[in-house]
Amino acid sequence: MIYYDILPSPVGNLLLVADDNGLKQIQFDEGNQSNGIKPNWIKDSNKLKTVADQLISYFANERTTFDVKLSPDGTAFQKQIWNQLLKIPYGKTCSYLDIALAINKPSACRAIGMANSKNPIPIIIPCHRVIGKNGKLTGYAGGLSNKAKLLEIENIDLTPSKDQYLLF
Repeated sequence: MIYYDILPSPVGNLLLVADDNGLKQIQFDEGNQSNGIKPNWIKDSNKLKTVADQLISYFANERTTFDVKLSPDGTAFQKQIWNQLLKIPYGKTCSYLDIALAINKPSACRAIGMANSKNPIPIIIPCHRVIGKNGKLTGYAGGLSNKAKLLEIENIDLTPSKDQYLLF
């Protein structure tokens, strides 16, 4: 069974999707989220209450980590990158190159960028914390304005500073 709920947030309505193994997706509102809801999915706020409560706390600056069971679908390489993203602490950023070096694949920046863009659980798997090595915002599936909002929530100043960047 697949369960869903819609959570209003500072970055628009979020479609939360889970199965019995854990959270599968968080989708940003792209004008009409009902297009993303499949007919066989069951609306169940109870099943997604922990996720919703933790996201609400995050948006209220009361939470810096998440403790929810994740069940994303993806390739082994994508899951490796998403697990690496989970190591980026709240309030810190890194570049695609930093991730490439962390997994001992220094020439894989493009592949890492693609895996990052396919992250099905943004915010909780913090792909918004990955920026260009020049310190600039780069693409974000939820839109650059939402990426900027999420970084602002975490008090990340995009003015380059050696303290801000996390090098694995």
